Amino acid sequence: MSQTRLYLTAGRGDASRIFDAFEIEFEEDGFPIAVLEVDEERDIQEVSLYADGDIDEAERRMRKVLTSLSLDKAIGRETLPDVDWVAKSLEGLKPVRAGGFVVHGSHDRDEPREGEMGIEIEAGLAFGTGHHGTTSGCLELLAEVARQEKPRNALDLGTGSAVLAIALAKLAHIPVLATDIDPVATEVAAGNVRLNEVSDYVETETATGFDHPVFAARGPFDLIIANILAGPLIELAPSVAQHVTPGGSIVLSGILERQGDGVRSAYVGQGFTHVRTLLREGWVTLHLKR
Repeated sequence: MSQTRLYLTAGRGDASRIFDAFEIEFEEDGFPIAVLEVDEERDIQEVSLYADGDIDEAERRMRKVLTSLSLDKAIGRETLPDVDWVAKSLEGLKPVRAGGFVVHGSHDRDEPREGEMGIEIEAGLAFGTGHHGTTSGCLELLAEVARQEKPRNALDLGTGSAVLAIALAKLAHIPVLATDIDPVATEVAAGNVRLNEVSDYVETETATGFDHPVFAARGPFDLIIANILAGPLIELAPSVAQHVTPGGSIVLSGILERQGDGVRSAYVGQGFTHVRTLLREGWVTLHLKR
């Protein structure tokens, strides 16, 4: 089915604000949102939203968000019949370094330097290329936790592209269960696991919440990583607590800075101790310990 790309340009600072506001406005719709640099010299970026269905309504909501930000921007339209928008986006993304990892596409396979662990993410309908502040923040904290605590069994909840599960498998060489509620994302994750040659360590599964029998079979976990959204993270706090080993750690992200206190409180209420908060690009990543 064809999609329509609604797009606008802005300076880096405004583009970041627009991207974050669009994520909040359209989080229930599941519309993909991307930011690409279109003019490096002038520091201009293009924010795109890929929508289907009522395009006029999507544009109306985009304009409402822009008005709330006191921004007046022209919105363009482009029909994309059968276009792999993720592949198109990844072509313009530069490799990202975080936590000793470098996340890159197939066009940048020569990017990893000596001492770095390369993670190649194939274009597909799933999120997590390392470019978003939530993913890069998770990469940094999971590397820190893995090196310090040496977990033996891990869970990547809401795995998306499986970039975090792959990173943990490459770094710690431990079994990692990678789950997502979206079967398309799970398929993409499995492909990336094979691409990065960590199939011996990472198992992918489509699962909603913690009701799936795979959690009982594979848990409890010394480390749980969940890069999703603040609301679901708060709702899942009791279940996460039940599936973490005594002394185990959790790394949580997908949390706007203003939502950090609420998420942290939900887990402290379940017996977790807050260890560290990492702030990156208006998003926070939390490390808590059982």
